[in-house]
Amino acid sequence: MDESERLARRFEEHRGHLRAVAYRMLGSVDEADDAVQDAWLRLSRSDAGGIENLGGWLTTVVARICLNMLRTRRTRAEDLVGVHVPDPIIALVPAAGSGQPEQEALLADSVGLALITVLDTLAPAERLAFVLHDLFDLSFDEIAPVVGRSPTAARQLASRARRRVRALDAPVPDADQTDQADQADQRRVVDAFFAAARGGDMTSLVAVLDPDVVLRADGGACRPQASAVVRGARDVARRALLFARPAAVVHPVLVNGTAGVVITADGRPVSVMGFTVADERITEIHALVDADRLARLDLTARLGPADGEQV
Repeated sequence: MDESERLARRFEEHRGHLRAVAYRMLGSVDEADDAVQDAWLRLSRSDAGGIENLGGWLTTVVARICLNMLRTRRTRAEDLVGVHVPDPIIALVPAAGSGQPEQEALLADSVGLALITVLDTLAPAERLAFVLHDLFDLSFDEIAPVVGRSPTAARQLASRARRRVRALDAPVPDADQTDQADQADQRRVVDAFFAAARGGDMTSLVAVLDPDVVLRADGGACRPQASAVVRGARDVARRALLFARPAAVVHPVLVNGTAGVVITADGRPVSVMGFTVADERITEIHALVDADRLARLDLTARLGPADGEQV
């Protein structure tokens, strides 16, 4: 094995972690992969022999790349209609015997769409400081050079971001969030939601929704009329009944490590929905119905014909 092959293998050992950092920073799988690839190019052109802590060096490089991407990111077409749902990380439910690819599980673990949505509202430097410190335990001495601030200023950036996250009540990752027992509780609540929708039962729908539930639907540029932010149990329930499709099939999946579904019609994915559940009620729903982005997720090959049930 020559030196370039050895370096490539060492880089691959860190790829999953780097993708996790980049995804939390960017909320986009494609952009996260681009950032990781850029980090590899920089590593391959550097004097790698002088790098004592390769993992730390790569994390810093990816963070800087993501910071620059956030600063130069142009307004997405989805943002023009006021709603953007981050890229969901989808894995088949373990009980289905599918298992999860190692890298995908790392991305999905404890990174809810609700938190990613709030991170999208932060200033780039605030997001970086919060992600690296609160989600990856980097010190402010390590973060400061990345954002070009002092450690004290980096601490203040993270503190402002943390207040924003708490103000919007976004669930911050903890060790229990993706526990299988917790996932089973979430699944029961989500199943009750779809059972009520199938039966046209407004009362049962409202009962399973938090009074202040928020639904974010992202139809993208191809379906802007489907984009909406709906608040309150009764209004979310009405929308669920309005858009229920008799021929649609609900496939249970994990979306960012928590209970979610892929909905298909005539064998074609029409929606991915992620749910945030607290105290046995749904507090947030993120629905991606953008046909272009759904196609890029390549869901058809991963869902068996008998995996779901009709809405």
